[in-house]
Amino acid sequence: MMNAMNVPSKRSTLERKLDKLILTLFATLFVMCFIGAVGSAVFVNKKYFYLHLESSEEGGAQFDPRNRFLVFLLTMFTLITLYSTIIPISLYVSIEMIKFIQSTQFINKDLHMYHLETNTPALARTSNLNEELGQVEYIFSDKTGTLTRNLMEFFKCSIGGEVYGTGVTEIERGIAERSGKKIEENISSNAVREKGFNFDDPRLMRGAWRNEPNPDNCKEFFRCLAICHTVLPEGDESPEKIKYQAASPDEAALVIAAKNFGFFFYRRTPTMIYVRESHVEKMGKIQDVPYEILNVLEFNSTRKRQSVVCRYPDGRLVLYCKGADTVIYERLADGNNDIKKVTREHLEQFGSSGLRTLCLAYKELHPDVYESWNEKFIQAKSSLRDRERKLDEVAELIEHDLILIGSTAIEDKLQEGVPACIETLKRAGIKIWVLTGDKIETAINIGYACNLINNEMKQFIISSETDAIREVEERGDQIEIARFMKEEVKKELKSCLEEAQSYFSSLSGPKLALVIDGKCLMYALDPSLRVMLLNLSLNCHAVVCCRVSPLQKAQVTSLVKKGAQKITLSIGDGANDVSMIQAAHVGVGISGLEGMQAVMASDFAIAQFRYLADLLLVHGRWSYLRICKVVTYFFYKNLTFTLTQFWFTFQAGFSGQRFYDDWFQSLYNVIFTALPVIIVGLFDKDVSASLSKKYPELYMEGIRNVFFKWRVVAIWAFFSLYQSLIFYYFVSSSSLSGKNSAGKTFGLWDVSTMAFTCVVVTVNLRLLMICNSITRWHYISVGGSILAWFIFIFLYSGISTPYDRQVSFSLHSEAGNLIIPR
Repeated sequence: MMNAMNVPSKRSTLERKLDKLILTLFATLFVMCFIGAVGSAVFVNKKYFYLHLESSEEGGAQFDPRNRFLVFLLTMFTLITLYSTIIPISLYVSIEMIKFIQSTQFINKDLHMYHLETNTPALARTSNLNEELGQVEYIFSDKTGTLTRNLMEFFKCSIGGEVYGTGVTEIERGIAERSGKKIEENISSNAVREKGFNFDDPRLMRGAWRNEPNPDNCKEFFRCLAICHTVLPEGDESPEKIKYQAASPDEAALVIAAKNFGFFFYRRTPTMIYVRESHVEKMGKIQDVPYEILNVLEFNSTRKRQSVVCRYPDGRLVLYCKGADTVIYERLADGNNDIKKVTREHLEQFGSSGLRTLCLAYKELHPDVYESWNEKFIQAKSSLRDRERKLDEVAELIEHDLILIGSTAIEDKLQEGVPACIETLKRAGIKIWVLTGDKIETAINIGYACNLINNEMKQFIISSETDAIREVEERGDQIEIARFMKEEVKKELKSCLEEAQSYFSSLSGPKLALVIDGKCLMYALDPSLRVMLLNLSLNCHAVVCCRVSPLQKAQVTSLVKKGAQKITLSIGDGANDVSMIQAAHVGVGISGLEGMQAVMASDFAIAQFRYLADLLLVHGRWSYLRICKVVTYFFYKNLTFTLTQFWFTFQAGFSGQRFYDDWFQSLYNVIFTALPVIIVGLFDKDVSASLSKKYPELYMEGIRNVFFKWRVVAIWAFFSLYQSLIFYYFVSSSSLSGKNSAGKTFGLWDVSTMAFTCVVVTVNLRLLMICNSITRWHYISVGGSILAWFIFIFLYSGISTPYDRQVSFSLHSEAGNLIIPR
């Protein structure tokens, strides 16, 4: 909850630019109306003096030359009504309809994004951001459950300074392949395999740990695994049939490991944990041991550890603690430096193999010390204000002077298709950042495994795990630690940025990658350093942030979103990714094994990371192209229609006379030009889905926003300008001597009907010219719209005889006609 953010209201970048276009159209409308109103006020009596408007009452106040300001105002309001068609009100309705169908029919029903194993299709939880998917430049990704499967397996461990586990991870295989080596994995015939446990070492299995040099450490290690957790057992109380319900897959894997090592946790009550311990003293002996759970100090993203205070059957009080190595090492008792050093080396080794690590520690408690502490714990737990903070403070009072037992290493394999997907996205011009809570070595090797980082890249590593920083931390002065680390981070950022700029000045410089851990990131995000961090990050092709909290994930995302003004996408699968998902322009949730919090906070949900290629390169790109065409075409057709009315205003003495019949103006956007543009918004595509993924470089057009720039709008405006001039003046000039079947000169209604026919036919055929692919739906919609106009005018001509038919269109006379509606 401390890392939670307010739920944002998201609008696409294209929509915000559309708002600016609408404001521009309003400005154009005002200019057109102003020109017409000024013309009316100036020429109301000069050009048409023969009408004697100053003494006539028929024209009304709008044509009274004695009050030209009133003429200006009234004509202004008249022309605003007349030219209001320039504002594409129906555009928003059409876009929303198009986006809704795109989401529900195309994205949600795409079989290429359907995960058969979990029966999970893609889900568009909003239709506002479809086109935003086609312009993403930065992706921020979680690691566990997003790039990896989140199927944790106990793989290796370190107990009392000794490494156990002979398996080889896929990361180690990848490292060996890069260096040209071959790794042979020797699998024991007695190896145990089950979900959550993939450990092979005969020195620990089947009670063989009793013969190890440190059997007491092994015993404490296994008991810590079996006791320090919040797992709930389900089913029969037998090792083969029992099932564990855990808050995270890591915790379940550790309990399963304890079971396979002979410490079988099988029952839990509110105050007791029952463990069936085998091979305690000699082979074949099994003993059910009840442990009374006195206190549980729960894990959270701030503490990064979990502790349990338990009472043995003999009355001994023991605190077991497991957590991240950084927080456990800070709380270890003095002494045993050899084991600490060796275990730290083992942790780095595990991290280099791509394994997730935890440290285990314990300490025995004196009853008096415990009772004194427990009173404070009860007070904090019953507090109604700042309960979480007080519990954390009380936990600090007892979680110190711990004795290190060892560490665990859990494997989480990459999802299928992740390396290929990341490679494709990188070719599309998208930069990918990985934000994870893992160790720096683990994160780097995951980066190698998923093709995010390679040996050709120059790596900038900013880490708090240096001898100088450790020396300052050992002194314990928090103010000095903060000051020293900020200076170190500033020095590292400046050095890396200067080196990066030197590479960019050379033509053959390598690609760059930045790796930074959470402690350094905390200082790098300081207002005085964040600009330097942003400049360095934007110059890198890949960024990996390790040991970061959920709030830091959101802060990094916001740094790029607001500081660089780039379109961002965040993807994650757990509750710790919600802030990051909400902070980005587009949030994508993966429906994995950590609940549905990420999905519920996201804009789009997919089952696997590899589906991101289809979501962005296919649906996102298509949506961007289609919406851009819909917007620019709407702008073109409305401006063309309105300008023909505007040119007529000059011939009508700025009187505000309508050129078109009211029904023409009302039905233009509703019937005669409505359906074709929707069809384009749904079916137009320049290349197929397979070619979009085969040539991801096409996606860069969206990143550069090629199809919706002011230059593009200006080109469409030029089309509208010259085509409207041709429509109006060609039709009016060709009708000067025209006569109908009765021998009468063409009236205004006849000429405007011909001009409107030209507008409808041209804008519909123009639509076909901008289509990249033409289907039968395009022909049906365009042909149907044109046919609808001819059917309508045929029927309307038979039932309506507007007065405009009786008005002469003799614009060639010297004085011209001032047409004043009665």
